[in-house]
Amino acid sequence: MNLNKKVVALLKRKKMKISFAESCTGGLLSSAITSVDGSSEVFTMGLVTYSNQAKTKVLKIPKNIIKKKGAVSMQCCLAMVNNLSKISKSKICISITGIAGPKGGTQQKPVGLVYIGIKNGKKVIVNKYNFKKKKRIFIQKQTVKKSLNLLLKFIK
Repeated sequence: MNLNKKVVALLKRKKMKISFAESCTGGLLSSAITSVDGSSEVFTMGLVTYSNQAKTKVLKIPKNIIKKKGAVSMQCCLAMVNNLSKISKSKICISITGIAGPKGGTQQKPVGLVYIGIKNGKKVIVNKYNFKKKKRIFIQKQTVKKSLNLLLKFIK
């Protein structure tokens, strides 16, 4: 059984709803889950908040977080997952923000830098990854894979 099917089966078994706030993956995580038959039983919403404006308007990320720490930061990812939880009312929420490239990276925040946040009730984690010297689609797909694996560990 592939990863997305395992996640949907586990969420069904535990009667949990899930929502996503994606940036650099552009909806790939939502697509991975909704490609599974029966995902409507567990999937509440997927928001692609790609721009800073979408993050501040839709997810209510404080502008000072984006100004001081950047959209690709631990603080932004944490605010994304916490605010998604309030908006969606889902038991499980995942937020993703990163730099998929090929441009946009800096020495401090290189292409391939990704933050994944997961919230289950009151428990929240944010993990940092760096997919070095890889192409955009690889970074996006690896981020989805990491998210699904994290999710499986987080809710078992």
